[in-house]
Amino acid sequence: MRVVIAEDNVLLSAGLELLLGTKGIEVAAVVTDGPGLMEAVERHRPDAVLADVRLPPSFRDEGIRAALALRRAYPGLPVLVLSQYVEKVYARELLSDGSGGVGYLLKDRVSRVGEFVDGLRRVAGGGTVMDPEVIAQLMAGSGENAVDSLTNREREVLTLMAHGLGNGEIGKRLFVTDNAVHKHIGNIFAKLGLPVTDGGHRRVLAVLTYLNSRQ
Repeated sequence: MRVVIAEDNVLLSAGLELLLGTKGIEVAAVVTDGPGLMEAVERHRPDAVLADVRLPPSFRDEGIRAALALRRAYPGLPVLVLSQYVEKVYARELLSDGSGGVGYLLKDRVSRVGEFVDGLRRVAGGGTVMDPEVIAQLMAGSGENAVDSLTNREREVLTLMAHGLGNGEIGKRLFVTDNAVHKHIGNIFAKLGLPVTDGGHRRVLAVLTYLNSRQ
């Protein structure tokens, strides 16, 4: 797997490059701003992009804006965004096209090497990975909507789906069978009014519905 990193903190970018190298992941380029990210992706056509939300010159949203532009230019390009803080609007916007291959992790997660690399591989494989802290803060919202009709167990399953876990992994976390997980997910799809076809796409739509309900 080949990735492009967009990170202006030299120590962090060097650490990421070294870390990924030890895991057999090639870093094709390291850039420090949005234009550099756009150019690097066009030149190297990586398997995934790893980008900070905030990049020079304003350190507001240059990184994620560049990532979103790349997703439009290269539909389905896997993008894993790193952020120092939970920024709900960006988490929702990243998922807005409903196509998967996206992730939003807090930078603290990088220190949990196995979890971080696994998340990057999930995103590169077309999965959706959300930081548990992002999910926790989004769950703090309230309002009457389709998500509120879910049972506590269905909410747990949907939360783990938002973390990027597959059915087998969800079953292990909740100590239930694969059949039970499959049934819960079917109930979630039905209650959220999602189409009966394209199960992989429905998982992304379910997560997006969930995030939008927490606005």
